[in-house]
Amino acid sequence: MAEKKLKLYVHRLYEVDYEKGTIRRKNKKCPRCGSFMGFHRYPRPRWHCGKCSHTEFV
Repeated sequence: MAEKKLKLYVHRLYEVDYEKGTIRRKNKKCPRCGSFMGFHRYPRPRWHCGKCSHTEFV
């Protein structure tokens, strides 16, 4: 049986630039508490913090 190639979860959270040697987080930080926010598309595009419930609409 052929093995499936799965994309690692870490690669969904970070962007890696191998030429410059830098690592950058894809999600933005919450301005209120400092934790990382999640992006939701439906029903309206928005950034939401699950820790302090801060929401920014796009």
